[in-house]
Amino acid sequence: MKQLLIGVNFLHENRVLHRDLKPQNLLINKKLELKLADFGLARAFGIPVRSYSHEVVTLWYRSPDVLFGSRHYSTSIDLWSCGCIMAEMVLGRPLFPGSSIKDQLTKIFQIFGTPDEQSWPELTKYPDYKKGEYPTYPKVNVKDIFFGDKLNLQGCELLTLFLKYKPEERISAKDALLHPYFTEENNETA
Repeated sequence: MKQLLIGVNFLHENRVLHRDLKPQNLLINKKLELKLADFGLARAFGIPVRSYSHEVVTLWYRSPDVLFGSRHYSTSIDLWSCGCIMAEMVLGRPLFPGSSIKDQLTKIFQIFGTPDEQSWPELTKYPDYKKGEYPTYPKVNVKDIFFGDKLNLQGCELLTLFLKYKPEERISAKDALLHPYFTEENNETA
């Protein structure tokens, strides 16, 4: 996970969005060195935030804001994908294996709860958001899914920082690398 974040941080520091992070685009050699691959959807980004296509990122690794049709996004799109990859590494299976955009959002809501205008005020501004389209699911504690043999408390915390609904609340790759999960005692699992 740490090598993935080092690569993503390098991209972001050089103003590049990968926009298609998924396990199939991570190459690992015999020395266990990870390399990012498939830059076909990668784009340079700048200030102000440009408008991009929302047809990016393989469905299972796509953030809710993009699923709701956002075309204005930045580095947070890659960090949601990192969270999905981290969860998949821990579980041994995809966290949100949706078959359509609606199914994908439903799978996300079943774990993180159905967002509303109070918890995510920007939600109503997304072009594909329709109030009342999804049942109200309660939020599940991520520790209940991952904690124990699968992931320690710091890992659970880091995972939740990647998988925030509000893009601006997602942890950056740079900050994630400084997270306690990557300290000496966690090196074997990180």
